[in-house]
Amino acid sequence: MKTASSEIFRKYTDAETFSGITEYKTVSEMWEQCLAKWPDAAAIEDDGKTYSYSDLERDAAKLRTALAGCPTGTRVALLAANSYDFVKAYLAIVTSGCAAAVFPAHLPAEAVFGCCMMFGVSKLFYQPGFEEKLNILKQQRPDIECIATNAPYNEATPLRRCEPSAPCAIMFTGGTTGKSKGALLSNDAVMQGTINGCYGTPEVFNQRYLLVLPLSHVFGLIRNLMTSLYTGSTLFICRNNKDMFRDIAAFRPTIMVMVPALAEMALTLSKKFGRNMLGEDLKCIICGAAPVSPFLVSEYKKMGISLFPGYGLTESANLVSGNPESLTKPDSVGIPYPNQELKIVDGELWLKGRNMMDGYVGTEEPGAYSDGWFRTGDLARIDEDGFLYITGRIKEIILLPNGENVSPAEVEAHFNTLSFVQDSQVFEDRSALGEPILALEVVLRPTELTDMDDEARKAYATAELEKINRSLPGYWQVSKITIRDTDFQRSPAMKIVRYGHGAVKE
Repeated sequence: MKTASSEIFRKYTDAETFSGITEYKTVSEMWEQCLAKWPDAAAIEDDGKTYSYSDLERDAAKLRTALAGCPTGTRVALLAANSYDFVKAYLAIVTSGCAAAVFPAHLPAEAVFGCCMMFGVSKLFYQPGFEEKLNILKQQRPDIECIATNAPYNEATPLRRCEPSAPCAIMFTGGTTGKSKGALLSNDAVMQGTINGCYGTPEVFNQRYLLVLPLSHVFGLIRNLMTSLYTGSTLFICRNNKDMFRDIAAFRPTIMVMVPALAEMALTLSKKFGRNMLGEDLKCIICGAAPVSPFLVSEYKKMGISLFPGYGLTESANLVSGNPESLTKPDSVGIPYPNQELKIVDGELWLKGRNMMDGYVGTEEPGAYSDGWFRTGDLARIDEDGFLYITGRIKEIILLPNGENVSPAEVEAHFNTLSFVQDSQVFEDRSALGEPILALEVVLRPTELTDMDDEARKAYATAELEKINRSLPGYWQVSKITIRDTDFQRSPAMKIVRYGHGAVKE
């Protein structure tokens, strides 16, 4: 069992910065300090406008008026796209002592109604333009008040303090079974996740963040928005990822938070058009929500950008570990963050700590907890230096006819060491005789092997993949290798959807 401490991160920044990372127990407590320290600093840039920390508090205070008198922990839904509207409404909810049930903006009217019922919400904030998504809710439950984020409240209602254990956010997650549900995070958990975002990078405070991840995803909400506010930084909201490079040129971020698929795309375009595609001020990329290729770490470093992989779950307020040693340990998801305990049981990572959720809302997931420990469903190991490695998912284990268990991710990691492999998937297929076999599909990086035509490129890649294949233990070896012409199917979080887990095998 490993108990995590913040002291291990001290060496990765200067003494003044490290001492400035202060623990707050609630979002209201944090926000009061932000307003005292940086009232006139730019907090949010969105849609051509800049809002200071004081501006954000002024607008959140007006929306808090709609929640005056609500008991602590009242569940208030939030339906908005990435925007200043989202930020001010979210802040209004959580600094009123209420819990923000954050709905993805793409939900249809039926799902909005269903989620309100499942989560037991009493009120709902919505962004103008989303009115049609509320039709069923208004018909079936007229008692649930729907409030536009531009509602003309003139009165300012002060923030309200609450206990650290008070509910703060309900975030969608697939949990350990893949069935959608809501993870209930306390103020304590959200603040631990927010503070964790400060550890492991040289420069923390007064940075310039570009938001490209959905705020309805825990990675975007905690590591992008909350850590930005906590550190007195400015967050530029990219409303459409197609405009990402235009927004980078205009805003010149110092930090970006990305999933690997976006980091791959940015790398490809930077190699084609030059380093200035990412702006000369970009110093680091925080990358997670899916496995991060060591290739990304090394290639970004060549451009003077540090890429830090990490690992987290919705149930852990996003951040479990981060890797400040990505150049020397590129396969690791890093050092566990403080105020949590980790242990590995039969290969599975179990967690407990301040950052963990209080439970699922509206449904029960048997087996998620065991004697107070959250069972992640992830296969893991910890090396002699205390660095964490994720080697696969229990639910993805393939049971071979000979009784051997194979973790696809563990096998894929070997093929992914080839620089031309962008993504791969190992899965169970059938031979011509109908017998179960292991198969491999690969997506090639567009920036590699560019001196060959398509046929030669595929032939070379297949031969190199076969060399790796023959070096593996017999029960890990694949019987079929396919080079794909298109990307894999991906989830809204841009993770590969595995065959047998919602993807359709072409």
